[in-house]
Amino acid sequence: MSLRNIAIIAHVDHGKTTLVDELLRQSGAFRDNQRVAERAMDSNDLEKERGITILAKATSVEWKGTRINIVDTPGHADFGGEVERILSMVDGAVLLVDAAEGPMPQTKFVVGKALKVGLRPIVAVNKIDRSDARPDEVVNEVFDLFANLDASDEQLDFPILYGSGRDGWMNADPDGPREAKLAPLFDLILDHVPQPAVGEGPFRMIGTILESDNFLGRIITGRIHSGSIKANQPVKVLNREGQTVETGRISKILAFRGVERVALTEAHAGDIVAIAGLAKGTVADTFCDPSVTEPLQAQPIDPPTVTMTFSVNDSPLAGTEGDKVTSRVIRDRLLREAEGNVALKIEEAAEKDSFHVSGRGELQLAVLIETMRREGYELSVSRPRVVMQKDENGHPLEPIEEVVIDVDEEFSGTVVQKLSERKAEMAELKPSGAGRVRLVFYAPTRGLIGYQSELLTDTRGTAIMNRLFRAYEPWKGPIGGRVNGVLISHDQGESVAYAMFNLEDRGPMIIDAGEKVYAGMIIGIHSRDNDLEVNVLKGKKLTNIRAAGKDEAVKLTTPIRMTLERALSWIQDDELVEVTPKSIRLRKRYLDPHERKRFEKARNNAA
Repeated sequence: MSLRNIAIIAHVDHGKTTLVDELLRQSGAFRDNQRVAERAMDSNDLEKERGITILAKATSVEWKGTRINIVDTPGHADFGGEVERILSMVDGAVLLVDAAEGPMPQTKFVVGKALKVGLRPIVAVNKIDRSDARPDEVVNEVFDLFANLDASDEQLDFPILYGSGRDGWMNADPDGPREAKLAPLFDLILDHVPQPAVGEGPFRMIGTILESDNFLGRIITGRIHSGSIKANQPVKVLNREGQTVETGRISKILAFRGVERVALTEAHAGDIVAIAGLAKGTVADTFCDPSVTEPLQAQPIDPPTVTMTFSVNDSPLAGTEGDKVTSRVIRDRLLREAEGNVALKIEEAAEKDSFHVSGRGELQLAVLIETMRREGYELSVSRPRVVMQKDENGHPLEPIEEVVIDVDEEFSGTVVQKLSERKAEMAELKPSGAGRVRLVFYAPTRGLIGYQSELLTDTRGTAIMNRLFRAYEPWKGPIGGRVNGVLISHDQGESVAYAMFNLEDRGPMIIDAGEKVYAGMIIGIHSRDNDLEVNVLKGKKLTNIRAAGKDEAVKLTTPIRMTLERALSWIQDDELVEVTPKSIRLRKRYLDPHERKRFEKARNNAA
């Protein structure tokens, strides 16, 4: 059977996973009476909740006697480590673009990687049934994007389809018949995407996706570069330097058939398969026949730009809500994560009970923390910090991002002002239709930490922001931090509504009445710029004097809800986020007020 290997590239929420659902359905991968979950490829709970693809996954369909292996790639640059490896497995790509929004920064990121490895994409303009669709302009924008990314003449001569992934149709003509058929897309893949290039010699394969299974152990997915592999065949694993990591036997060969995996007795060059039976081989290693001595070259991975400190939870409430609290289990979990996610970097800190975790962005690290808390871990995490570099003269360089913001015209002035305060430079301003404008900035990563929630407040939730790493540039100078101080609990116990009601003129609260608090825990935002210790445990004193009128029931203002991402970006360097399976609390790094004063004094002296 002939083969085609393709990746589907799209920005977050442009309909990529929904299109894969329809491809599976129309190719006959599902039985007529089979119940299939919506967005079948988003297998992870967090992916379904957030509506984004986090992990790259593979599937396959059959069309006219050809097996098409499809890889669903993440649409967010924070998960770009997945993307860079995925593109080395495929020979073609379908670029899915929203008919109204056009190509977005995350699309630019993945397309740039795809063009660099020589892929010739097929452009599919999706959601053409939207009322604000502008397909012709979007195609021109895609062409300009390819030209800006130094595409070759062959890559610029891309085929175009128009359609709706949700309704399951594609057509070469935007005004053509809108029948529920994806046949034009299937046929175009067969005609436009070449058969997999096959190397000569014995079995060789680069590990691309790593996962673990309770029964099979480590499972490595990749494309067979040359030769063939049989179950129980001896293999060895070479790292990037050509050193032997381990030798062993393949216990199972699994192929992707629809959304299921099927065991094979033999697999050949060009196919994408998963193998089990090895204990140490990981992503970017070469799995090969024992006679092979040279490893295959893996795609280089962009460096991490943001780092955070994960430490053991040492608050008075530690261990009351989670069952995985020691530094040993946290360390093992982080190292296990780093094995499969090459964009993450884990370093043990000098204190031994904390770890420096570096990644592509706040979202990637927040997803890791959210996954860990759902698994029962308790930990404290610090504010994200940017990873600085130095030039040849020793001058500091910091990561700069390209920021694209779509916003209503009336709020554009506020956005420009706020970002200029954060040392951003405006590169472009153009109308995007329907009373909205698109603003493009080049901004330092550290200036963007915490800006997302502020942007939504400033624009009443109407702005859409997308970010993409651009380059390392000279340090832009100091950026002002948070203006408000915090309200800190001065004792341990349960918060009392009466006390909180009397503290409302001090600033808004971030906790409810009846919540457990402890000394040093942040319970609200101070209306001034200094921190203030307050008593939230004070109850109303009982007396034998009756009031003339009935006592009014205490009505508290609804507290500000701190989500994980908001909390991480809002805290200062001397504060931590305490993450447990049931709660997200904010606290001072030093719970004792005397220690806080000593730390502040030492910091001022150093400055």
